[in-house]
Amino acid sequence: MTSATTPSSGQDWRPDVTEELSELLSRRILVIDGAMGTAIQRDRPDEAGYRGERFKDWTGEDLQGNNDLLTVTQPAIVADIHREYLQAGADVIETNTFNANAVSLSDYGLEELAYELNLESARLARRVADEVATPERPRYVAGALGPTTRTASISPDVNDPAARNITWDDLVPAYLEAARGLVDGGADLIFVETIFDTLNAKAALHAIADVQEGRLASGSADGPVPVMLSGTITDASGRTLSGQTAEAFWVSVAHAQPLAVGLNCALGARELRPHIDQLSRVADTYVSAYPNAGLPNELGEYDDTPESMAAQIREGAESGLVNLVG
Repeated sequence: MTSATTPSSGQDWRPDVTEELSELLSRRILVIDGAMGTAIQRDRPDEAGYRGERFKDWTGEDLQGNNDLLTVTQPAIVADIHREYLQAGADVIETNTFNANAVSLSDYGLEELAYELNLESARLARRVADEVATPERPRYVAGALGPTTRTASISPDVNDPAARNITWDDLVPAYLEAARGLVDGGADLIFVETIFDTLNAKAALHAIADVQEGRLASGSADGPVPVMLSGTITDASGRTLSGQTAEAFWVSVAHAQPLAVGLNCALGARELRPHIDQLSRVADTYVSAYPNAGLPNELGEYDDTPESMAAQIREGAESGLVNLVG
């Protein structure tokens, strides 16, 4: 797998990040930012906006909708979104890299940009976070690793249950390249999020471990990169897309000893609450809750309100169930 950017040696890893975050989490609820995609929709770049100067003569697939590309074609849009979340009180901002992996980028013919997009996204988020941070209120950058657009556990063909459109051997190098870019760009931690297939997440964890091993061996790191994991319950069944309950999900990933584990996306705060309760009972680490604004109604709109979500999240936080909210 190639990259359009020559890999840098990366910044020296700060071994105290895990300790800092653990100490903060033991004292108060930390706030993660909100969704990047919907914030980008507010600015609604057109095709030319997504292309920018660099890709103005691009002859491949249309690029509109490739939000990760905006980091290099419209960095001011992404930086402003990061800044708004930080000014609103976020302690942790996520990099604009939800689909910045070779698997997802191949839909646009841009898989060779994977390392560069993760590197530049981490650098951009790092710069904005450092602008806002103070000694009394540090801010952290979470390098986001999304689930990719493929699932390793489920057949894409209802007539052939054994069929797969992605394998472990495809996923690991894709995640490895993305994780390396995030760490080299200055991310404080890696956030494997919106996990609908735990096998995909295991590939991501394997890749992160390889990145950490390489950095430790080279002397560019003194300790492991903190990892957060967040699964997604896709409907009222209480299970992930690949069929796991919240408890089963935790059992499958506990070996990674994450700094935090939680659930995000799909369900609203009220609907997510019982699954967070279940996860909180079994997980021996910090727990995060990052709900959506409920499920869309028949018109494709969301009925939940900021006030309702805030009340539900506050109740969960005050009950001691969660340590990070978004």
